[in-house]
Amino acid sequence: MDEVEVVVAHSERATLRVGDVFLKVDADQTRIDVEVEAMSLAPVPTPQVLWRKPPVLAVAAVPGAPLGRLGGPSTGSRAGWAAAGAAIRTLHDAPPPPRLGQAGRSIAALVAELDDECERLVRGGVLPADLVARNRQVAEAALRPWTPVFTHGDLQIAHVFVHGDEVTGIIDWSEAGQGDALYDLATFTLGHEKHLGDVMAGYGADVDLDVIRGWWSLRSLLVIRWLVEHGFDPFAPGCEVDVLRSRM
Repeated sequence: MDEVEVVVAHSERATLRVGDVFLKVDADQTRIDVEVEAMSLAPVPTPQVLWRKPPVLAVAAVPGAPLGRLGGPSTGSRAGWAAAGAAIRTLHDAPPPPRLGQAGRSIAALVAELDDECERLVRGGVLPADLVARNRQVAEAALRPWTPVFTHGDLQIAHVFVHGDEVTGIIDWSEAGQGDALYDLATFTLGHEKHLGDVMAGYGADVDLDVIRGWWSLRSLLVIRWLVEHGFDPFAPGCEVDVLRSRM
């Protein structure tokens, strides 16, 4: 152990890696509470909690490697993507935790947030009006009633670790709770549409793909300004802006 790796850092939280230990520093202790509770309840592989001393949570590294990352190629096989789909289905079939999660916001709240964010994106010159309008239209498919399930809430591809064709760990549970299953599936496949069929094969259920595409547009519209303001680049190849452009 000869260095400290900054995994992610912004004004809300930071994650550091020291050897095989991840130190998560979060200004909002509620997110840490949610993460610890969710990992204790989830019927899928999760990191081991080593210790907790607010505002720091220490967890052990999980084996394997991330299935891929947004804006980059997938390092996993088709079987690995299918295994991830099966793991997600196992999570969604489990009894949901008591809390509402990121994927459980009401339709009315989502509509209000989406309309406000679209207006800000156009007014601030962040995105062209026609791109925003088209994706606002696509997002309508996601704005429908759903049955709440146990959702991860931030199931980015980089949060799913595999070794060969086996899921070895799912990390970063701070947004977990009751929510829409298709939000998780959309977040996981964002920017990797070519693997959607593999994920669905592992998931093993009929899914409305228009709803997943709706969530791709909705999620991307909602996070672009936040990403820019916190030092991330949604305009990088294969990332959120490219996801929006693909709907044109």
